[in-house]
Amino acid sequence: MPLVYRSTYMERLHTLEGTRDIKVITGVRRSGKSELMKAFASESAASDSMSNNVYLDLLDLDNEELLEYHALHKRVIDSYREGAHNRLFIDEIQLCEGFERAINSIHTRGGWDIYLTGSNAFLLSSDLASLFTGRQREVHVFPFSFCEYREYFGGDREIDDDLDNYVRRGGLAGSYAYGSLTESYGYVRGVYRTILTRDLVQKFSLPDTTVLERLAEYMMDNAGNLNSPNNIANTLEANKVSTNHVTVGRYMSYLRDAFVFYNARRFDIKGKRYLSTQAKHYVCDTGMRYAILGTRNMEWGRMYENVVFLELLRRGYEVYVGKLYQKEVDFVVKMESELVYIQVSDDIGSQSTLDRELSPLLSIRDAFPKVLIARTRHEEYSVEGVRIIDVARWLLGDGPLG
Repeated sequence: MPLVYRSTYMERLHTLEGTRDIKVITGVRRSGKSELMKAFASESAASDSMSNNVYLDLLDLDNEELLEYHALHKRVIDSYREGAHNRLFIDEIQLCEGFERAINSIHTRGGWDIYLTGSNAFLLSSDLASLFTGRQREVHVFPFSFCEYREYFGGDREIDDDLDNYVRRGGLAGSYAYGSLTESYGYVRGVYRTILTRDLVQKFSLPDTTVLERLAEYMMDNAGNLNSPNNIANTLEANKVSTNHVTVGRYMSYLRDAFVFYNARRFDIKGKRYLSTQAKHYVCDTGMRYAILGTRNMEWGRMYENVVFLELLRRGYEVYVGKLYQKEVDFVVKMESELVYIQVSDDIGSQSTLDRELSPLLSIRDAFPKVLIARTRHEEYSVEGVRIIDVARWLLGDGPLG
């Protein structure tokens, strides 16, 4: 399998290198957390003659004795070398019961630069602060971007065909080893079912998976639509799935914590305030959506929107859904003092479709940049001050806005 150098994450890890924080690499299952940590450990050792890297994979039977936290603690303390740059890397940390006691003790003693990965059932984002009492930094890993997908398969292929294949297959690189899309989807379904039926059911002692499965399928089918726990519960009830808005809201938070979905809250553009009612949810990987729901009704526009949303998160933006009176702007994106309004569309070949997509952006009366990302298959141009950028070429661009 070709190795892809994930420069964005490696740079982030190098930025945090040597700090007192416990670095926790998170992300949906099979997004490449372990491979990233291995690559960083290897690179840090190669570039530092004073390095003392201790790498422990708790899935390795040679490390079975370390599944007890006192033994893990002793191994690490005994491996310390005075005067060296001591780095500790532990993969699948959750396999050691009581691991947080060992890690917190090692951290308190000082002298170690600590990096961890583990199953999201036991390292949910919502748990990290309580596990490590606020002494951690989260390095979040997404499935492969379009750039990484092209690097894996070779970047000399036709860009537009590649984008269609990327949307279908998604970014879970383990699925690329399979020659057919059918086998690739079988791999993705296995990852998905492990998250739902083992990780979340085990973590939260759920009585059954029916509500969780139907909820996840509904959220995938409605990616990019405004929803609330109340209206989703009503829809599930109408389809003979017995639940209520409290259960749906709780299960939605579980799915977000396991990184199956990400949410975008609403932002009132005129009032410059955040709205608490409704939100949009986007699936972590478009290939997962098609593996679970099928490819018969390819909704390209919404899947491009999903891909753009994930790419904005990768590039470091806060992403919101814009509301302007009765109109909606797909994304209001913020980074420090920068703010950009973005619409995403499939085909804008007809004047009526172009006018419809431009209308919300042209209704905004401030001077912040406005961008329409669409499937133009052409170089960038502008209409009435709105930048119009082809989605495939935007995804391959450099910088936050390409």
